[in-house]
Amino acid sequence: MTLPIISADERLKETKGIKGCIFGKSGIGKTSLLWTMPAETTLFFDLEAGDLAIEGWQGDTIRPRTWQECRDFAVFIGGANPSLRDDQPYSPAHYAAVCERYGNPAALDKYETIFIDSITVAGRLCFNWCKGQPQAFSEKTGKPDTRGAYGLHGQEMIGWLTHLQHTRGKNIWFVGILDEKLDDFNRRVYQPQIEGSKTGLELPGIVDQVITMAEMPTESGTSFRAFICHTLNEQGFPAKDRSGRLELMEEPHLGRLMEKVKGKVRPASERLTHAIPQTTETQGE
Repeated sequence: MTLPIISADERLKETKGIKGCIFGKSGIGKTSLLWTMPAETTLFFDLEAGDLAIEGWQGDTIRPRTWQECRDFAVFIGGANPSLRDDQPYSPAHYAAVCERYGNPAALDKYETIFIDSITVAGRLCFNWCKGQPQAFSEKTGKPDTRGAYGLHGQEMIGWLTHLQHTRGKNIWFVGILDEKLDDFNRRVYQPQIEGSKTGLELPGIVDQVITMAEMPTESGTSFRAFICHTLNEQGFPAKDRSGRLELMEEPHLGRLMEKVKGKVRPASERLTHAIPQTTETQGE
């Protein structure tokens, strides 16, 4: 048996999917981004029952109502994780049981993109499920243990997100609400609206792209919507571009943004900047 090294040519030829999340305040138009996607190859993972914004959109939809259904759909979409025991979610046994229930997973082959709206609601379903599990009760008193429930919630959400993130060949987009708050120093900060803190903290490290859909002002006093795509932005919006192909601000069109992310690779010398900007202070030294 030879060492299973994947050559550079083989890696570059692989079909890759974009994994990302889009955050924005309520009503900014996140669900309406489906209109910018090809309906025949997009599956709408509708958790919010908020499809009034896309009334008339011709794409297919699934509507999980429980956390168990969210896990079942995740393993059906992403396949089994062979490293897990049969009693664990996303294991080969879980995948086999779900395939027996839903049929041949080849039915999903026509979908290139899974649009999950929203991770905020997924977090609520997960937390409600966690509150009923043994870990959410004290072993000594039998009373509810909030810390245990939140600990299990963090494990469940990260496991769900990671499994979907490893779905090769499909684009996975998570949509969520962005909260605006003031910190202890009266500074404006933005946080994803997700139950608990673990998921919000770890999510940016799991996905490739983090996009904030924001309302930006113009010099004339009007405003426009835009995607904020770079970590270093004046407003402090959560953002990350692992592809190196996006500008700080992009038009709020998910279809064209994906085309740009999958576009021609830019040399590392253009993607990475190592120089420190010269300031008046450093120039005088």
